Amino acid sequence: MADKPLRIAVVGVCASGKSALVKALRQAGHDARHVAQEHSYVPYMWQRIARPDLLIYLDVDFDTLTRRRRQLRFGPAELAEQVRRLAHARAHCDLYLDTSSLNMDEVRTAVFSFLQNSPVVK
Repeated sequence: MADKPLRIAVVGVCASGKSALVKALRQAGHDARHVAQEHSYVPYMWQRIARPDLLIYLDVDFDTLTRRRRQLRFGPAELAEQVRRLAHARAHCDLYLDTSSLNMDEVRTAVFSFLQNSPVVK
């Protein structure tokens, strides 16, 4: 019987790269889920919805966010609110990655390197 795929939840602020990372993880055979925790007032939503084996938290600074989302409809205060809503997930994540200075290939490389070397995955 084949091993069950690793269930990975990905949380983070808007435009941090969650959707692209989930797509790459799924293509690699992982059971990856994007949890829209940044829009929820339930601090442990990621645990309830995804029930992950591993939690990845992606972050991005406001300047990079505005470059990635040209028609952004919120400001730094709203980003700070997303960060506040994600505090529980950040405190419990297995991997925290600030994607502000990374392109998507670099994000994938960092995450897959972590997965390859993580005792959580073994």
